[in-house]
Amino acid sequence: MIASMTGYGQGQASRDGIAVTVEVRSVNSRFLEVSARLPRSLSARENEIKELVRRRISRGKLSLSATVERETGASLPLKVNVTAARTYYRLLNELRKSVRLRETVKLEHLLRFSEVIEARDLENTDETEWAVFQSALDDSLKALSAMRSQEGKELDKDFRMRVGMISGTLDRIEVLSHEQVPQERVRLRERIRQLVEQEPVDEGRLELELALMADRLDVTEECVRFRSHNKFFLEALANDEAAGRKLNFLVQEMNREANTIGSKSSAPEIAHLVVGVKEELEKIREQLQNIE
Repeated sequence: MIASMTGYGQGQASRDGIAVTVEVRSVNSRFLEVSARLPRSLSARENEIKELVRRRISRGKLSLSATVERETGASLPLKVNVTAARTYYRLLNELRKSVRLRETVKLEHLLRFSEVIEARDLENTDETEWAVFQSALDDSLKALSAMRSQEGKELDKDFRMRVGMISGTLDRIEVLSHEQVPQERVRLRERIRQLVEQEPVDEGRLELELALMADRLDVTEECVRFRSHNKFFLEALANDEAAGRKLNFLVQEMNREANTIGSKSSAPEIAHLVVGVKEELEKIREQLQNIE
């Protein structure tokens, strides 16, 4: 079953005084793009987080944001960079003396430098927080996938309806095409009679020209190929694998057959029907841009 690339999901998890909320939003994109807005305590695991997303999502531009809340007394996976704090303190004192300021260097001055308080090394990261985060991420991705699947079902209905309309139009085009041949045969004979008037007509040559004309007007081959593309399109819709690229290719092939049918026929009614087919294909193509 096809899935949309547009969706939203939220997941929450908590344990041992740590609560994590993860939100994911996705829109259509040719490839998978993942951007993450993480608290400092999880920033060192950004690549791992993106890899977890890639295992579940194959296409789309996905934005992930996470928040971590801790109850009073819960330890933060942060540490003081003593070396950086002492260095900044010494530099600030040197600056103070050089400009002859009486104000002393305070803690609030040191905290303005992000290097003073930093996340612990990856190997020392709070494993409890990481486990809680993974649980919240899993729930958010499940919710996202459910929304994308639901929208995909609606798109599936729309695609099947439009392909059915196109198939009915092809049947009508094929009937009109067969009816067009004897009509054109009569027109051709009349034009020749008017041109040559009293001169005799070479019936053999005339029949050859009529046969060539019938072949040029016959769109049976194009209709057969078009129906084959329709069949593969519907099969791809029912496939469990991501089918967006395959469906786009099939629509291109359908459009090519529609152009050929339009160019081969001179009947106004057929030309009108071909325009309708191409309009339906364009609507399908636009919707396919949002399919995973």
